Amino acid sequence: MDSYVKGDTSTPLINITIGKQLEETAARYPDHDAVIFRESGARLTYAELNAEADRIAAGFLALGLAPGDRVGVWAPNRLEWVLCQFATAKAGLIQVNINPAYRLHELEYALNLVECRAIVTAERFKSSDYIAMLQELAPELEVCAPGKLKAEKLPALEMAITMGDDAPAGFLRFADIAGLATDELLARVAEIGVGLSPDDPINIQFTSGTTGAPKGATLSHRNILNNGWFVGRAMGFADTDRLCIPVPLYHCFGMVMSVLTCLTHGAAMIFPAEAFEPVSVLEAVQAEACTALHGVPTMFIAELAVPDRGTYDLSTLRTGIMAGAPCPIEVMKQVISDMHMEDCTIAYGMTETSPVSFQTSMDDPIERRVSTVGRVQPHVEVTLIDTDGNIVPRGTQGEICTRGYLVMQGYWNDPERTAEAIDAEGWMHTGDLGVIDEAGYCNITGRLKDMLVRGGENVYPREIEEFLYRHSAIRDVQVFGVPDHKYGEEICAWVALHEAGSLTEEELKAFCKGQIAHYKVPRYVRFVDDFPMTVTGKIQKFIMREQMIAELDLIIEDTA
Repeated sequence: MDSYVKGDTSTPLINITIGKQLEETAARYPDHDAVIFRESGARLTYAELNAEADRIAAGFLALGLAPGDRVGVWAPNRLEWVLCQFATAKAGLIQVNINPAYRLHELEYALNLVECRAIVTAERFKSSDYIAMLQELAPELEVCAPGKLKAEKLPALEMAITMGDDAPAGFLRFADIAGLATDELLARVAEIGVGLSPDDPINIQFTSGTTGAPKGATLSHRNILNNGWFVGRAMGFADTDRLCIPVPLYHCFGMVMSVLTCLTHGAAMIFPAEAFEPVSVLEAVQAEACTALHGVPTMFIAELAVPDRGTYDLSTLRTGIMAGAPCPIEVMKQVISDMHMEDCTIAYGMTETSPVSFQTSMDDPIERRVSTVGRVQPHVEVTLIDTDGNIVPRGTQGEICTRGYLVMQGYWNDPERTAEAIDAEGWMHTGDLGVIDEAGYCNITGRLKDMLVRGGENVYPREIEEFLYRHSAIRDVQVFGVPDHKYGEEICAWVALHEAGSLTEEELKAFCKGQIAHYKVPRYVRFVDDFPMTVTGKIQKFIMREQMIAELDLIIEDTA
């Protein structure tokens, strides 16, 4: 039997837009809790969420934004983020998710890559001063009228919108946007909504590759709305469910698997805090009687390690998702037994596939739920191929290729890399290696791509390498992952200098600070004269990894 599987098609795909889905959910469950942000105290029902999204959509039009324009959102988990998600969908704008950890170099690249006309930003988050970074990239903000920016480094950006109470020079206030709505503009929002297609692009999420710089994976209403719907079905979701969401909204886990799962089922979204903190999660589950919880393995590990975890009432939990990184088997067993999540599922996918293609179900035996990523999702085809492109037999390792409604439209304005990822027959070549057994369960066995996963964040070595090449002392650099108990993997850089001793480890890390996200800064740095290579000159990173594991005495844990 070949390694080809196709999901059930008995349940039809959703064939409406995200805005229309919000309207239908609000009509069906008007008084149900929609979003609860415990840190700010904000609470909206579905009727209130729908009405506010309409007003903000109209406000965006009042500012001069038009369908198809890109609007960046740069913030941690806040109400404004969710409002932007639905308002842009209703106005036909394309929301661009910007990682809250991005620094100057990454922000400039992202905004220019997709030509954002507007950015909605928090004032600051953790060690990041977003306003100051934008002012550094666009000093013209100091002298321009709000909404009329003309910046040399950010030529497409016209509007900088702050979520803060006070607007610095050149900025607009997000709190004022809904007030710009008029009856005429609200009617225009409704008119735009009628004209939108489920196949229209609605979201751009940045993902990288072995070529280095991030690419803008472009996703449609159909892509992400259906994925949220089927992810929820695998968890047995209903309108009575209340999902605790500590995962970040900018990531497909938060935006699709959490928000759109709740939207399509009429369930409540509970956000414990702006960023993950284990105690806030336990408090939210207890206070809001959450029935479901999402997270990457490191989050669950941290929650289980809270010293007084036993004093929190987690008995309302029943289901959820653990995804984003390989799941340690013992952690999954503890989540099921100690956190009452008997129906917890594991999901696998990638940003380019909206994201989930495999997921375990509540009916799967515990052995399957802790050792595989489940079976293929509805309306999805998956095949495993060898290096020659031939389908491999069941039980044999091959590259996972995915096809169906969930495959992205492409990388924004990058047909060459799109063609490299999606072949002529519509198969998305994931670069991940897996094995599908006789019963159709998939086990992820490795990666073809030169990628590592640190605490649920995909990290692409080439991107870090290309940044480090900018340092004048560095002759060559190779970045790779090594095992780490807390984060799954940590980043190691082997660096060859032009002149021995011309750069220290501390100086290298200082060079990275403020320029690339903190989780991309190498944890381990080794200065070397050369790298292990094949006779043909190909770098052998696996040898470097083995040497570092031995040198650091690291332990490789068994994972599902």
